[in-house]
Amino acid sequence: MRLMKLFNLNDPGWGRGNQNQNNDDPRGKPDQSSGPPDLDEVWRDFSKRLNGLFGRRGGGRGPRPPSGGLPSLPGPSPRFVLLLVVVAVLLWLGSGFMIVQEGQVAVVTRFGQYVKTLNPGLQWRLPYPIEAAQPVNIAQLRTFEVGFRGSSRNKVLPESLMLTTDENIVDVQFVVQYRLLPDGAPAYLFNTSQPDESVRQAAETAMREIVGRKPMDFVLYSGRTEVASEVQALAQSILDRYKTGIQISTVAIQNVQPPEQVQAAFDDAVKAGQDRERQVNEGNAYASKVVPESEGQAARMIQDSEGYSAQVIGKAQGDTSRFDSIVAEYTKAPDVTRERLYLETMQDILSDSAKVMIDASVSNNMLYLPLDKIMGQAARSVEGSSSSGSRDAGSSSGSAPAAAGAAQAAQGQSGSGRTAPRGVPSGLDGLMTSPYSN
Repeated sequence: MRLMKLFNLNDPGWGRGNQNQNNDDPRGKPDQSSGPPDLDEVWRDFSKRLNGLFGRRGGGRGPRPPSGGLPSLPGPSPRFVLLLVVVAVLLWLGSGFMIVQEGQVAVVTRFGQYVKTLNPGLQWRLPYPIEAAQPVNIAQLRTFEVGFRGSSRNKVLPESLMLTTDENIVDVQFVVQYRLLPDGAPAYLFNTSQPDESVRQAAETAMREIVGRKPMDFVLYSGRTEVASEVQALAQSILDRYKTGIQISTVAIQNVQPPEQVQAAFDDAVKAGQDRERQVNEGNAYASKVVPESEGQAARMIQDSEGYSAQVIGKAQGDTSRFDSIVAEYTKAPDVTRERLYLETMQDILSDSAKVMIDASVSNNMLYLPLDKIMGQAARSVEGSSSSGSRDAGSSSGSAPAAAGAAQAAQGQSGSGRTAPRGVPSGLDGLMTSPYSN
């Protein structure tokens, strides 16, 4: 307030000496502010007030400045200089405060040498030029592309063309994402001159080495995921070896294809390979269908042969047992057994024959009945009646001969103890069983 009062240009006594002093009495001298102030008086008044401000005491008017020049200003007092120094030191120390943003750290160097790392928040370090702080973003996910820029159509062939182990060229386009380690900011700044370019070169080197170990078909089709994981591991080992403080998060292969110059021939080869795979699959499907059927047929034939073998063996064993029993009976009564065997054999032979053979020892006259013709005529008549008549009439007409035949068969079986031969009347069964009877 004192300084503003001393240099107040609105003061009516400015430039008129001490006329504004002791002017408290309103009945004082008349107002003299009607005329313009004298420049010399203004300058002398300004010098006097400066002397009073810097601690110089003295009254009266100072010496007039030489004509055509300005008077010399008085020097500052020691207290004022000390105050200015203290204020300057406080301002300089206050410049050491800084705010580190979230997701960043501040790397502090003292005369160019690394000292410490400041975490996010309000921090303080020695002001410049003693210490300097450089903020580093450790939370940012950095991304770069290898083999293309922006789109897969914007190819960078010197980066994307690579050689496989079977001496084929493939066009590989991939993306790498990385971020800094929590304590990797000093290494990121000081261990490498161009850390981002180092990551690019390490990723490209790792990709060329891994692709050079794999065949072309593996890289193009089934091995993309495996190749990407191996590239990430190899590139990370390279960066750790150089202590870059960088961690690779993802290696994603965007596109893998043969060069454009051989794309048509490669498409033909791929189509031929697909046809071959299709035919192989069809063959496998046919084999999967035929082989089980063949195995089933083979198993069925084996089972049939085993059943036939068991049947033959059982029949042979039965015949053997029967022969043994017949031999035993033959030794007891040879004639009777011989005659019985003869009759059973003839019955088995003549059972399917329509003719009747009669052996009569009393007379040479033999009565021959054409039973085959009679039976055939009876069968034809039965078929004609069944086809011309109604279903009920046919069933009744057809059941009569069948009932008669069944009755004769039952009579013959009950009389002789055997089943009558097929096509032979029951009356003749007695003659066949007892050929020597009258």
